[in-house]
Amino acid sequence: MAIIISPSILSADFGHLADDIDILNRSEADWIHCDIMDGVFVPNISFGFPILKHVARLSQKPLDVHLMIVQPEKFIAEVKALGAEIMNVHYEVCPHLNRVVQQIKEAGMLPAVTINPATPVSVLRDIVNDVHMILVMGVNPGFGGQSFIPRTVEKVRELRDLLDEMGSNALIEVDGGVNLTTGSRLVEAGADALVAGNAVFSAADPESMIHQLKDLG
Repeated sequence: MAIIISPSILSADFGHLADDIDILNRSEADWIHCDIMDGVFVPNISFGFPILKHVARLSQKPLDVHLMIVQPEKFIAEVKALGAEIMNVHYEVCPHLNRVVQQIKEAGMLPAVTINPATPVSVLRDIVNDVHMILVMGVNPGFGGQSFIPRTVEKVRELRDLLDEMGSNALIEVDGGVNLTTGSRLVEAGADALVAGNAVFSAADPESMIHQLKDLG
């Protein structure tokens, strides 16, 4: 399977958001990654549903919505109303994770679960057969442009082994610090999807960068 590229609009120019989304629409990007932050679970606030409705209207790519917020289950209906394909919640904020995953499925979206850098892969054993995707954070969530945590590569390998052991078809996505160098290592370790924000939008030619990231697979 070709590597999936999901550029993060967290690094886009919000003064020219329509132009940046147009670049993504023309590119080989597979999804558009939308990081929603609440200033509670993570130490930053990004954007909310008014911006996401604008993104959904402009985007010709499926939306990969990543909720870095407490009580994400409260917003399942709003995320679905956007037409989002994937709704991603954090393991760390969902004490009733199986219930939330089932609610996302019932709403007609593909459920995904994220783990933070200090959260071990082993906690996912009882959920990997119920989700479409697992996202491994390559940085501590909250801000774009952070340096990649090297341990992430080994976590991807551990997760790939767990998925194989459990017979799970879940995809492995990585978000944070992804560029051509780290992306190559992550794909070799077993990643299926790469979220790239700063690497794409700080590039002189974002479409070319997306093409190069796609070539890693």
